[in-house]
Amino acid sequence: MEALAEIRGVTKVFGNTLAVNNMNLIIPRGKIIGLLGPNGSGKSTLIKMLNGLLTPTAGKIFINGQEPGVATKAHVAYLPERTYLQSGMKVCDAIDFFCDFYEDFDRERAFTMLSNLAIPFTAPLKTLSKGTKEKVQLILVMSRNADLYILDEPIAGVDPAARDYILRTIITNYSGNSSILLSTHLITDIENILDEVILVRNGQILAHMGVDQIREEYGQSVDAYFRRVFAC
Repeated sequence: MEALAEIRGVTKVFGNTLAVNNMNLIIPRGKIIGLLGPNGSGKSTLIKMLNGLLTPTAGKIFINGQEPGVATKAHVAYLPERTYLQSGMKVCDAIDFFCDFYEDFDRERAFTMLSNLAIPFTAPLKTLSKGTKEKVQLILVMSRNADLYILDEPIAGVDPAARDYILRTIITNYSGNSSILLSTHLITDIENILDEVILVRNGQILAHMGVDQIREEYGQSVDAYFRRVFAC
């Protein structure tokens, strides 16, 4: 299994709070992986460390053999949970910004996806609904030719009618040499596109296994298995 990212003995402490506890994890290439766990389990902290937004208290993280930093930003496409685009921008301005900032950005792919969702290129972001802004952000992220896509709640704010399109967008816009790490609470909606799941609780990995393995060994869907493990 070729490692795209490695987490080696990583711990993150905030004051008296142990957010991530001696975590070890390998993210292989060519997989769509669900990062699942209850609120406060350490998922967001892990995501931020992978993106270089937080530094581990102990341990090391490597992406393509490099520690998170300026160099790895060229390999990681990150969709945060909250909207980050400036409201004064137009949609086309955001595309221009990504084109200037990321060499791997595919402008034509972005415009195609915007057209498919009937999002006007010249619309000011401040006039768009929260769900439409989130669609724009996802399009920007998935229009990059990155190695690792990290998506934090990519379908939480969109209407059910758009979810299938967004999930198809996720599937069709990454290469077999890249991987997607997808954090969500809407497990039923996304489990059909997952290859693997990582279950996290109290800053530790409870399980990292294939979706087919869960179905074969436990006779359950990913959602049912999640509910059993976390008794919710």
